[in-house]
Amino acid sequence: MFNRRALIGASVAAASALALSACGTDSASEATETNGTVTVAATPVPHADILNFISENLAEDAGLTIEVEEFTDYVQPNVATADGSVDANFFQTEPYLEEYNVANGTDLTTIAPVHIEPLGLYSDKVTSLDDLADGALVAIPGDGSNGGRALALLADAGLITLADGVDPVLATEDDVADNPKNLEFKPLEAAQLARSLQDVDAAVINGNYALEAELSPAEDALFSESPEDNPYANYLVTTEANADNEDVAKLAELLQSDEVRQFIEDTYSDGSVVPAS
Repeated sequence: MFNRRALIGASVAAASALALSACGTDSASEATETNGTVTVAATPVPHADILNFISENLAEDAGLTIEVEEFTDYVQPNVATADGSVDANFFQTEPYLEEYNVANGTDLTTIAPVHIEPLGLYSDKVTSLDDLADGALVAIPGDGSNGGRALALLADAGLITLADGVDPVLATEDDVADNPKNLEFKPLEAAQLARSLQDVDAAVINGNYALEAELSPAEDALFSESPEDNPYANYLVTTEANADNEDVAKLAELLQSDEVRQFIEDTYSDGSVVPAS
């Protein structure tokens, strides 16, 4: 079995080194100007799609201009937000942000929950949980919060049992109390999971990367999270210094508007993206 705690420590250290080398400081200490323009770092799907909908349909009436900068990983949007290159970002859950802040000494803070992307277990090899063979290789996200979330998903699917009292957000393979199929776990960087399907028996894939790979948790997953009472909402995030910025507040209001809720429900009618409230 992989020593996932060691791997997480290595990946967090790598992310920290990348973040610190990229920004040269822990975080921006001053709020950005309130000038009617907000620059947002986002992953392409669905985050940039949602922001572009707002930009094209709602922003002008709100007196706001939205500039979207797309990133394909989970580190650089926080780096850009912390060093002030952008005003905010939109891609992550609160547990992931908390882990990032601890690892990098940043003060990024959540502003508004927007949507939930149910996590799913996918496979190119089998079509049901029962078909997973003894000793099957399962890829999971390599960062701590998403890795714990993946293990909780596998536990909900009945494939493993976590030890009593373990917080799923903090769970690692060492917390697996029962593994009747002797599953082997392969932690990978989240962006690599969809591309790993041909090399593993199954993979737990984050919602945005599943969407990019044209995978639906409702239609393609062997098992997926329920959106009900799901603690993994995706948030608009900025620095503590920027938390009261009026432009960021306007964007938060638009992200939680009835129009955006309807856009999400219409665009992702298969349940791959669900409004957070």
